[in-house]
Amino acid sequence: MASPTATNPAHAHFESFLQAQLCQDVLSSFQGLCEALGLEPGGGLPQYHKIKAQLNYWSAKSLWAKLDKRAGQPVYQQGRACAHTKCLVVGAGPCGLRAAVELALLGARVVLVEKRTKFSRHNVLHLWPFTIHDLRALGAKKFYGRFCTGTLDHISIRQLQLLLLKVALLVGVEIHWGVTFTGLQPPPKKGSGWRAQLQPSRPAQLANYEFDVLISAAGGKFVPEGFTVREMRGKLAIGITVNFVNGRTVEETQVPEISGVARIYNQSFFQSLLKATGIDLENIVYYKDDTHYFVMTAKKQCLLRLGVLRQDWPETDRLLGSANVVPEALQRFVRAAADFATHGKLGKLEFARDAHGRPDISAFDFTSMMRAESSARVQEKHGARLLLGLVGDCLVEPFWPLGTGVARGFLAAFDAAWMVKRWAEGAGPLEVLAERESLYQLLSQTSPENMHRNVAQYGLDPATRYPTLNLRAVTPNQVRDLYDVVAKEPVRRNSDKIDGGKPATGAAGTQEELLRWCQEQTAGYPGVRVTDLSSSWADGRALCALVHRLRPGLLEPSELQGLGALEATAWALKMAEHELGITPVLSAKAVVAGSDPLGLIAYLSHFHSIFKNVPPNPGVLEGPTSQGFPATSSAVLFLGKLQRTLQRTRAQENGEDTGGKKPRLEVEANSPSVEEPPAPDSGVPPTPPSQNQEAGAGELCALCGEHLYILERLCAEGRFFHRNCFRCHTCEAMLWQGGYGQHPEDGHFYCLQHLPQTGHKEDGTDLGPESQDLPTPAENSMPSGPSTSVIPQEGTSPVPDPSQPTRRLIRLSSPERQRLSSLNLTPDPELEPPPKPPRSCAALARQALEGSFVGWGVPGQSPQVVVAMEEEEEQSPSSSDEEKEAEETVALDSDTEQALLTLAKNSGTMSKYPTWRRTLMRRAREEEMKRFCKAQAVQRRLNEIETALGELEAEGTKVELALRSHSAMLAQQKSPWLEQWLQLVQKKNSLLAEEAELMLTVKELNLQEQQLQLDQELRGYMNQEGTLKTPADRQAEDQLLKKLVDVVNQRDELIRFQEERRLSELPSKPGAQG
Repeated sequence: MASPTATNPAHAHFESFLQAQLCQDVLSSFQGLCEALGLEPGGGLPQYHKIKAQLNYWSAKSLWAKLDKRAGQPVYQQGRACAHTKCLVVGAGPCGLRAAVELALLGARVVLVEKRTKFSRHNVLHLWPFTIHDLRALGAKKFYGRFCTGTLDHISIRQLQLLLLKVALLVGVEIHWGVTFTGLQPPPKKGSGWRAQLQPSRPAQLANYEFDVLISAAGGKFVPEGFTVREMRGKLAIGITVNFVNGRTVEETQVPEISGVARIYNQSFFQSLLKATGIDLENIVYYKDDTHYFVMTAKKQCLLRLGVLRQDWPETDRLLGSANVVPEALQRFVRAAADFATHGKLGKLEFARDAHGRPDISAFDFTSMMRAESSARVQEKHGARLLLGLVGDCLVEPFWPLGTGVARGFLAAFDAAWMVKRWAEGAGPLEVLAERESLYQLLSQTSPENMHRNVAQYGLDPATRYPTLNLRAVTPNQVRDLYDVVAKEPVRRNSDKIDGGKPATGAAGTQEELLRWCQEQTAGYPGVRVTDLSSSWADGRALCALVHRLRPGLLEPSELQGLGALEATAWALKMAEHELGITPVLSAKAVVAGSDPLGLIAYLSHFHSIFKNVPPNPGVLEGPTSQGFPATSSAVLFLGKLQRTLQRTRAQENGEDTGGKKPRLEVEANSPSVEEPPAPDSGVPPTPPSQNQEAGAGELCALCGEHLYILERLCAEGRFFHRNCFRCHTCEAMLWQGGYGQHPEDGHFYCLQHLPQTGHKEDGTDLGPESQDLPTPAENSMPSGPSTSVIPQEGTSPVPDPSQPTRRLIRLSSPERQRLSSLNLTPDPELEPPPKPPRSCAALARQALEGSFVGWGVPGQSPQVVVAMEEEEEQSPSSSDEEKEAEETVALDSDTEQALLTLAKNSGTMSKYPTWRRTLMRRAREEEMKRFCKAQAVQRRLNEIETALGELEAEGTKVELALRSHSAMLAQQKSPWLEQWLQLVQKKNSLLAEEAELMLTVKELNLQEQQLQLDQELRGYMNQEGTLKTPADRQAEDQLLKKLVDVVNQRDELIRFQEERRLSELPSKPGAQG
């Protein structure tokens, strides 16, 4: 029997169309198909039905079934929802093509223009689960057989464009190549419509094309006139992408991918990379697709040192311009980084070629991210209305490490198509715009975790995608400035209202308001009378009264009788920092001397912003109580206490006197309790900070000796520094509370990664050879390669030996209890080796993929158990933020656990259950990607905060100089300056509070990474036969267990702190208990 392709030429063209891998081949084969069928390309949805009717053999039918299922959804109304709408889509990127497909399914006539003539971008995009399902529903597997096979969750841009191009052509989108959209041509008279200005010359069929909808998907550098773009700027960030040829050899297929590893939680991997190659990176990602794709963030100084950049220029365009980049050095740089990350398992790395035949490697700047203020506009002239919408990078430039670009781009494409449907239904322009802006507000908040879990139900209707949908979040009255009548003067708009103008919420708006609040809070205390914001605070009593008012029980007012002004002020500053989380901006000496009134105002305004809702209580002296006071368990407070605990821990490890007290994290660092604040020892008067702490606390930086303006001051160890000065002495990284130490011998400050060890060494390289810092595919077949490195412990404190009585209750989660309960550190040689701790799903997947695939067989009930586990894997709710780990934490019953362990020990049996294997692999990859994205989002925001603080400091310096130079001016004249000053102080305090919150997330990520690595290394010792263990092995195993318990304790305290804060923030009436 002859094949369909032999009997029907159209079948041959169709098969060529399906298999084409070049843009020109797709177009030519589709043109041949249309000619064979007697059709004209670009005929809209009716064209699709004609093609389907004439191609009804088995290979085509499977594709038609998928497209029919999508087009048959009720929202499209059988292709009649937008039957009278004409659309122009600019840009054939993934988002532009996806929007064009949706518009065509709605029945609109869609014309797409693209300035390029071929697809050549090899860079790989991460896909969310819904995008994978969406593309499969459009027949992606028919066009690209390797699409997301197994656990793959990514695709190259070129392949994604090809398969979307094929779908667009089939549903009747009219596409024009090599045509650049340059602007709009308004209707010249009544009765005519809007047209496009195109270059180099308009094709005949476009000359008279009038449309009423324009969708721009032309990229971040092209935004249609009328839209305002806001810049989100951080520190200098240099990204490097590179594509190597994928020969698809057996060796290459066995190299694990790296979904993402970041310095913020895996410093040792990057330190090993720096030591081995001289390359200094912030993160690295490796995906395997048509090419071996690497993307990384490099540090500028490293690029200069290695000769990749010729000169250091302040302008990023000049810094990364072709004239300043040495191609050969850049190629050596990326080869060395890729070799190190993959252990050289990819063999000889040959560069793939870009569209110009050059090595496909580029360095780019993503310091600034652009975001459109609005997603849509309406223009009207001579009665002709034009709806304009943005999708893709010209709407929001994605931050590449988060892997959100194509997912949020598709969501924006769906939202834009929904907007066009509402427009075609006759909804008013303001109503359409209001709904679109309401959806736009949700876009930046979307993630796989907070969208509907059932991705199969996703469709054009926003209600199928967004769980918390409010289409009236933006009212029509709020979008009036988005509706332009060209005959009128355009409405002037403020493009950026984030950091300007009005003071932030809670700011002490005026000096009088701040003074009145201080008077109310200190009323009723003997000997305290506040009349101003300078001399009234010189004796220290007013400040002590304020602290006592907010934290009763720390010190009775009667105990102040024996203290001098300096001692009382020093005590108040110390208690405010240690118990309220309010760091000082001036020294006790400056308060007593009254030499820094602006500093005192800035300091008191911090109290006001936090405690402004505390009602005045004149009777507080008769019955001091903490009931009804707002919680101040802020991240600043937590990190400060953690830092002091780490210092005491190191002091004890170094043999220094700590007053006989054991360093207990729960007492001093991680239990800021509102109900039971720690009080000073009875009979011991409070003591001021030592003189060496006060020495640098004036107007000079303790490190550089330069002048310190108030907003520049960063307080640490009782001294003041410039933020830019307070860096690690070794790596020059910014130091944060809870993440640094001061070396007792040289006095320098270090991050915990580079803090020199004194006395005995238990961390760092003593844990094993440097090869442990590298990802070893033979030992770890998961994509988390670099994450297997061992991180030096951050401030670990000694833990009592398990054989001794415990000093306090340790809170463990169920999986942690299961792991630790099965450990046996001193086994009897005659007994069987100790049982192995239960593996997490991620570890099971890694172990199951190792070995020779020669199995022992499985119990008879295993298939049913595996099915049950798969269902549990799919239905188990996501863990909370505190418990979120790269390891799976779902508790299993004993039968399921036994079956899982049997499968894990038995690599061969995993091949019999590919679905379970893929589930394990996918779950591990998802967890790794979540952690990487979380780390990169935190890093990006920290960079933005650092940039914003620098700008605030510069502005604050100008205002401070103005106030000090006009100190004799009238109060009425100084009032505007002081108001501006207070606004700047409040903004800085808000940014510092947000920075501390982010650092808690960093701490959480670090603890997760440490627990994972300690568990893996401990498992290595547990796998040894008990009779073969040396005393050194047992000692090392004991130390690892102690460190694991310490990390678990720290995670437990962090979780407890977050829960206490959550409970304290629950709404309650003033004065109510709890």
